[in-house]
Amino acid sequence: MAELIRLYNTITRKKEAFRPIHAGNAGLYSCGPTVYWYQHIGNMRTYVFSDILKRVLLYHGFRVKHVINVTDVGHLTSDADTGEDKIERAAKKEGKTAREISEYYFKIFLQDLKKLNVLQPNAWPKASRHIKEQIELIKKLEEKGYTYKTQDGIYFDTSKFKDYGRFSKLKKSGVIAGKRIALGEKKNNTDFALWKFSGMPGLRQQEWQSPWGLGFPGWHLECSAMSMKYLGSRFDIHTGGMDHIQIHHTNEIAQSEAATGKKFVNYWLHGAWLLFKGRKVSKSKDGLYTISELENLGFQPLAFRYLCLGTHYKKPLRFTIENLKSAENTYQRLKKIISALKDDKKTNGKYLEDFKKVINEDLDMPGALQVLWALIRDKKATGKLRTIKKMDRVLGLDLLKKDRTKIPDQIKKLVKQREQLRKNKQWQEADEIRKKINNLRYVLEDTKGGVVVKKRQDVKEN
Repeated sequence: MAELIRLYNTITRKKEAFRPIHAGNAGLYSCGPTVYWYQHIGNMRTYVFSDILKRVLLYHGFRVKHVINVTDVGHLTSDADTGEDKIERAAKKEGKTAREISEYYFKIFLQDLKKLNVLQPNAWPKASRHIKEQIELIKKLEEKGYTYKTQDGIYFDTSKFKDYGRFSKLKKSGVIAGKRIALGEKKNNTDFALWKFSGMPGLRQQEWQSPWGLGFPGWHLECSAMSMKYLGSRFDIHTGGMDHIQIHHTNEIAQSEAATGKKFVNYWLHGAWLLFKGRKVSKSKDGLYTISELENLGFQPLAFRYLCLGTHYKKPLRFTIENLKSAENTYQRLKKIISALKDDKKTNGKYLEDFKKVINEDLDMPGALQVLWALIRDKKATGKLRTIKKMDRVLGLDLLKKDRTKIPDQIKKLVKQREQLRKNKQWQEADEIRKKINNLRYVLEDTKGGVVVKKRQDVKEN
């Protein structure tokens, strides 16, 4: 039934039936993190989206080879190929090595993915460990006449690639030099760096010798070099955020297809932004919350995953704390109902078929949740427990898993403060701490054995 999967392809701007290059297999590449800071929940929504895609493919029996890159060098602070390297800048700011910075923030990122039940890829290639592959790709482009040299690097000549901009519907003649990219020594305002020269040797922590001089690779180059190394010169699906369409993915396609003479990727899928107060969440605008920060506010990470599933991946997700509270309440109620179900050793074919129809229609997770709730509310339905278990292979919500409440450090600290206040007989101050804990979605029970901390169970039925 895999042929029934339909995906919205950014190249064609329409839904298409998924037909893999090799029957029964799916090559999947997802743009990964630049590991110079914590990944905010806007970033994490994108990984939940690619995880759902992967789970749907696995649900249908595909052998999925999934690759997510790690940008630990070459991502400059400006799309104009100018500014500091984000990793180098963070290293200076924190007084650490570039490697220490990238390894620390990558470790935190992996922990966040685990909390959100995002499946691990088959490979996590790092840009700094694939310099050879990136240099070889530039050599191919140079041999075919697509490159030129300026004072600060080797650039891709977009005028030589006739289909440049078709992906993003970009008209090169309409792009004003200095608005998207300052022209400088560039031949065209859309040209981009393949290799940047270091300037003063030793000024950077990460730099390598190349046929063109000491330097480091451009950000766009790594995704082409590493995806083709692990998935081949042509593969099935590439995912990322919609902000990658106009520049990063447009440049990926140009350099890859110029080098190989082949179509690079068959299906491009892009997730929409997470919005806060009507604006796209980004690290440059303080980044809103991280998963750990949401935990410190008393939320379970999977409540955020549930919130993500409630909006189609191609639509903006409007985030507020109130929306997250509502999602967690619904998620907790869902788990409570499921925990009371008995196993009748059956599955429900009707609801499974309904579930397949919606997930196959461009990963319709809001529709999938509707089918799940319809099954739960159907008093005559049989096979509920085992059917939900199958559905959860796609949803990834741990619906049958019993919760072991982890008390955040912030709550533990407040409980300790309250205990000290009570010992000092400062009853009013202790009550204020209790109220603060309650506002953070936890309650205290004073028992003979001591204080018991519990997650608030103030969930109302619809």
